[in-house]
Amino acid sequence: MGRYEYEEKRYEEKKPGIFREILGFLLYVGIVVGITFFIITFVGQRTYVSGSSMENTLSHGDNLIVDKLTYRFSDPRRYDIIVFPFRYDDNVYYIKRIIGLPGETIQIQDGAIYIDGEILEESYGREVMKSAGLAADPITLGEDEYFVLGDNRNDSTDSRDPNVSSVHRNEIIGRAWVRIWPLDEIGVLKHQ
Repeated sequence: MGRYEYEEKRYEEKKPGIFREILGFLLYVGIVVGITFFIITFVGQRTYVSGSSMENTLSHGDNLIVDKLTYRFSDPRRYDIIVFPFRYDDNVYYIKRIIGLPGETIQIQDGAIYIDGEILEESYGREVMKSAGLAADPITLGEDEYFVLGDNRNDSTDSRDPNVSSVHRNEIIGRAWVRIWPLDEIGVLKHQ
């Protein structure tokens, strides 16, 4: 009987240790999930490029980290590559380059971009634009609106299209920051 009592005590001593291990594991998983949620919500988010509208800067299949923190402390700037949701589909996000800033008047004539009547000297467009779309007539942006274009201007649905038009400040999720795939192109993206 003494041996039986000894084995029972040994079993009882192990029981609290197992519960502590399980509790410790659950606490660890909870902390990891909490940190991940914080990072995805407030700091950065992974996104995938689908299509050719930002070529040659970004290509179909590129994986990016979107910086969601910068715009909490500063305003978006001209030439920043931003991510924003498509207004008519919750699961579709666009990646475009900011061309026009709040309060500016944008117009596209003969493939050239005019801001407040002066031609914009920029080198991001892959080729001369064939269609001015909405920007054939002057567009004056509101105090929280941005005019965006894809770098592949003739294969991009952007602010020239009535389904996109100008992008409001509160719609911007963040700024494309780092390319993480493909491996041979990993690096911080050039904005300016």
